[in-house]
Amino acid sequence: MERRKFLFRSAQASALLLFSGNLFASALPLFNPIKKKKVYFHYLLFWLRKDLSEAEVKAFENFFKGLARLPYQKNLRYGKPAASSPRSVLDNSFTYNVSMEFESLEALEAYGKLPEHLALVQEYKPYFEKMMVHDTVYNP
Repeated sequence: MERRKFLFRSAQASALLLFSGNLFASALPLFNPIKKKKVYFHYLLFWLRKDLSEAEVKAFENFFKGLARLPYQKNLRYGKPAASSPRSVLDNSFTYNVSMEFESLEALEAYGKLPEHLALVQEYKPYFEKMMVHDTVYNP
């Protein structure tokens, strides 16, 4: 009989701790003094020249691989337009896009001035007829 009371009280105590812990955890964001940092994204669109061969178009991906090795940026991703259903707001006219994440505006701007970055741009500039850049800051 005593064992049942002990087990019942242990279960009650566990439930109370779980409930109060969840309550405390849900209130943490209200009292957490640590602020989340802004995140900066560098998003580029490329329209390659129409006269490039398939091999040259594929070789253009080396540009992104080179950019990925440079400091400051993280989470570099590149790709081609998705085969989305046509819509009036959809622009799939570009050949490639790339996005990169930066921890600060200073890091993004320092990246753009790197000699290695500028050399890669010079090397692959003959491949594209148009490039568009979007820099975005996301607040926490």
